[in-house]
Amino acid sequence: MKMNLFSFSQYQDMKKIAILLLACLSMSCANSQKKVANKKIAGLWEGKINAGAPLRIVFHFDPQADSSYAGIMDSPDQNVKGIHCDSVKITGDSVSVKVLVISGGFTGHIINDTTIIGNWTQRGMQIALTLKKEKAVSILNRPQTPQRPFSYNSQDVEYDNEDKTVHFGATLTWPKGEGPFPTAIMITGSGQQDRDETIFGHKPFAVIADYLTKKGYAVLRIDDRGMGKTTGDVKNATSVDFAKDIETALAYLKTRKEVDKKRIGMIGHSEGGLIASLVASRNTDINFIIMLAGPGVKGSELMLAQAKAALESVGISTHAADVYGLIYKKITDDVITEKDTAKLYDKIMADFTQWRKNQPKALLDTLNIHDDEDYTKKIVLAFTRGLESPWMKYFLQSDPQPLMEKFTCKVLALDGSKDIQVISSLNLDGINKALKKSKSPSFETKELPGLNHLFQHCKTCTVAEYGQLEETFSPEALDIMGKWLDQNVK
Repeated sequence: MKMNLFSFSQYQDMKKIAILLLACLSMSCANSQKKVANKKIAGLWEGKINAGAPLRIVFHFDPQADSSYAGIMDSPDQNVKGIHCDSVKITGDSVSVKVLVISGGFTGHIINDTTIIGNWTQRGMQIALTLKKEKAVSILNRPQTPQRPFSYNSQDVEYDNEDKTVHFGATLTWPKGEGPFPTAIMITGSGQQDRDETIFGHKPFAVIADYLTKKGYAVLRIDDRGMGKTTGDVKNATSVDFAKDIETALAYLKTRKEVDKKRIGMIGHSEGGLIASLVASRNTDINFIIMLAGPGVKGSELMLAQAKAALESVGISTHAADVYGLIYKKITDDVITEKDTAKLYDKIMADFTQWRKNQPKALLDTLNIHDDEDYTKKIVLAFTRGLESPWMKYFLQSDPQPLMEKFTCKVLALDGSKDIQVISSLNLDGINKALKKSKSPSFETKELPGLNHLFQHCKTCTVAEYGQLEETFSPEALDIMGKWLDQNVK
């Protein structure tokens, strides 16, 4: 589930946690230009920015024949490598790096052979970044990630949708022995994800697939559009388009002899739960759904609760978060009703300016909101850009309850009690309310104590903690899923 960055240091992005960081994975660009005498920066440099979660930024600086430098940037925690730097300039002990494709860059001072202190800048925002020279990119400890050789069959597969506009890359795992097997389609959350739903070095879908395949189930996990082997339009796509992608996966599985055609279901995480609801509402041959923090209320309601919880998770008072919620709701209402981008910007500017004037300075200071014209323009522009995409407009207006009321499949809905992105009490109440009106033969909703949005046992339970935890996916959650499938599907 997305959490959009609006320039507030307290309110950060979740799965796109990219601080708007990596909108594009790879683009060719020019090498650096300036002639230099200083050779200290050649090699690999690594540092972390605080983007709501600590994100590693890695630069590879290579000296060129004309004494200039070429640069490559990676964001390992976002599973992104090889972004070419447009320029790497050295002037005395100063370093300046531009990466135009993400509207970002780095400026800093060379302290010594191993340290460069400076700032990461992007779209008008600035975050402290200290780079240290390293021999290799640091490896995060992720003990649950499955390692070969596997005790089951694993095959990388590729297939196309009906009109050949999207080519998909995926992995199908199934038990050894005689089939066919009950089969689950994994559906990722918001933002572009690979088939393992990789985030901060965690591969939760690989962990889930490994566990379920060992228990006797086949599992298909798929690269999202624009990731891995999957193609297709991402910029203009909404959850409706992604639901069509899952229907393509459903059709593909029906061609596989390993798959029990009467026992195909879906496991959707976060937005993946909404996508599963779209698919199940119009396909009566879906046998089961497991929703992992899948939406149970309107998108706008969910995002408002998420915004307030995110602020409270970093120490902002409930009162201040509620006051912030007033302007957040007003702005999302503007996004839903206003179709013209220029008019939307003006509306948000007027609403934000008026809201800010009505707030005491102490509260604005708490929210890190400044009475400055340039600052206000940056915030309003961030709001506009962050909320005007086709995906976001659709999500804000989405209502999963009428979809769930059409279900004819079995359902398990799990939410973590410490999830600050999909608030469990609000969400599970919505799911229960809808499923009671459905034709589902059996359904169960369960809040899992102490788990965050990624179903990790958490301590601070902030977004920033996701990458700091070694656990990828709670063993208790895996056990609950497995037992429920054994009782209701196998």
